[in-house]
Amino acid sequence: MLTKRGLRFQGRYYPCSIGRGGISDRKREGDGATPSGSHEIVGLLYRPDRLAAPTDWARPIGPSDLWSDDPTDQDYNMMVRTPYSGRHERLMRADPLYDLIILTNWNWPYAVKGRGSAIFLHQWRRPHYPTEGCIGVSRTDLRRIAKGLRFGTKLVIA
Repeated sequence: MLTKRGLRFQGRYYPCSIGRGGISDRKREGDGATPSGSHEIVGLLYRPDRLAAPTDWARPIGPSDLWSDDPTDQDYNMMVRTPYSGRHERLMRADPLYDLIILTNWNWPYAVKGRGSAIFLHQWRRPHYPTEGCIGVSRTDLRRIAKGLRFGTKLVIA
């Protein structure tokens, strides 16, 4: 659960960052907001060249893995692979932000065009630095949270 004190999980509070657009119940593509509501954890991605799998259901990512954030494309808000001509984010980044990605079911699996692409939990750039809509936490906290997650765990953003 996201609270004013931070992200609460298994009785602990973790300092976190949210989207530069704040929390919104009217999330739109590109608004930088973190969507309010109850979301489920539907995936866990990690970079095997930088860390070990945090759980047995985590999936490794590689250089050709991308995330479509192109609302005009049929694969909008889905993981895609190169070659891909639509607007996208590269999942295997030079920086450590996406070394470990916790996927939520925001606007997934049946994306409504323009409602906003994926909301991830990922490593923050620095403490409390805003994201593009995702939730960011420290690398240590992200790994601790990932190890305690189960598929379908609820993330409540009020």
